[in-house]
Amino acid sequence: MRYRILGGTGIEVSAYCLGTMMLGKWGNTDHAEGEAMIHAALDAGINFIDTADVYSAGESEEIVGKAIKNRRDEVVLATKVNGIMGPGGNNRGNSRRWIRHEVEQSLRRLDTDWIDLYQIHRPDPRCDIEETLSVLSDLVHEGKVRAIGCSTFPPESIVEAHWAAERRGLERFRCEQPPYSLLARGVEAGVLPVCERYAMGVIAWSPLAGGWLSGKYRQGHSVDMTMGRATLQPKRFDPNLPANQHKMETVGKLEAVATEAGMPLKHLAMSFVVSHPAVTAAIIGPRTMDQLQDLLAGSAITLDDATLDRLDEIVPPGTTVNEADAGWQVESITQSWRRRRPLGWRAAAE
Repeated sequence: MRYRILGGTGIEVSAYCLGTMMLGKWGNTDHAEGEAMIHAALDAGINFIDTADVYSAGESEEIVGKAIKNRRDEVVLATKVNGIMGPGGNNRGNSRRWIRHEVEQSLRRLDTDWIDLYQIHRPDPRCDIEETLSVLSDLVHEGKVRAIGCSTFPPESIVEAHWAAERRGLERFRCEQPPYSLLARGVEAGVLPVCERYAMGVIAWSPLAGGWLSGKYRQGHSVDMTMGRATLQPKRFDPNLPANQHKMETVGKLEAVATEAGMPLKHLAMSFVVSHPAVTAAIIGPRTMDQLQDLLAGSAITLDDATLDRLDEIVPPGTTVNEADAGWQVESITQSWRRRRPLGWRAAAE
């Protein structure tokens, strides 16, 4: 297993990070197997585990907590806050009120005294970034959190956060967790260069594009929309959507490159992500022990320039095949009312 320093923190992490979104009711409900998978990953040299409060409504954190209870010092433990955890508008987001509440819940579920990396899971347009950085700074000073990061932030929001931290003397984001894969390369245009500029670590999520690059989805094969990630994010998986039909065709071309290179597509895809100079680690999110062992088998693979050039020809740098894989879009894009004045606005103004 290869290791790298996370965003200038001095914390050494494995180039593969074990993601646990699939542990719990969203994926594998067998807690014993989930714990065994975590131990197998640690035994294989992975020292970096990523979870989130929202994964199976806290169940994933509980599984991680039980698994690492007697191995806590071996683990660089990361979790996230922002997602909806209950009814009402205050049981989510990036406010001081919610973060203060939810960090205590995560610490309880994880059965630990500290979180190595506490990440803001998504931007929150309702909340001033200084409010968020202020409470995160307090948590660092109190020793409950060692470092802070963001996830799926656009480049302008990352820059704004750094300016706010410098202006107010607050803790700054030490890493970003963006979606990045052979099918979702949009972050190469802005996010990754910004992270390099600010010496931030990068933890790529969905390097296998939610299973599209694992060999699970092929032309001529049906897609089961009743289980796994497909039920959570149908826009990323529904084969009837033109963008996903294009993805299917692209996967076929990428698989041909992998075959010529003498490796499974999943290994090619993982190696591609960790080969980018800005990337610190790539998150693997296995649902079963077999999937974990299969991914670990390719952890030492590196790609030559000729192979990388061919991949660039199939999916040009900085492009994302299906924008649903981009992870997050600003409300000015997703909510039409933000682009339209009320019909009575001019009369009222006059």
